[in-house]
Amino acid sequence: MIKDLNVAGVLPASDLARARDFYRDKLGLEPENPEASDNLMYKCANGTAFLLYETPNAGTAKNTQLGWQSTDLDQDMADLRARGVVFEEYDFPGLKTENGVATMPTGERGAWFLDTEGNILSISTM
Repeated sequence: MIKDLNVAGVLPASDLARARDFYRDKLGLEPENPEASDNLMYKCANGTAFLLYETPNAGTAKNTQLGWQSTDLDQDMADLRARGVVFEEYDFPGLKTENGVATMPTGERGAWFLDTEGNILSISTM
């Protein structure tokens, strides 16, 4: 069944070289297929992964497209900020961030940032 398979996210990039620099320099990630010219595969913990592929459609989604689960959000955010990641501030009905962090009624916390391609990414506690 599909529920027993690993899942991988897919993100668009209008400039794959620029995106590669962001994921390396800001997030500390290196692609599994560094020689590829039209897509980059990144592996993360526990068999999770995501693919960046080149397309002119990048940056058009207005929703969170990929998220990492953190066990220490404050430390992970501090590390990302030290690398130059800027967290978004939101003030919507049901979601307000303070210093980049939203606290949900359940006690979970999350933060969002953009990559160079306009993709909305998140890091949160679960």
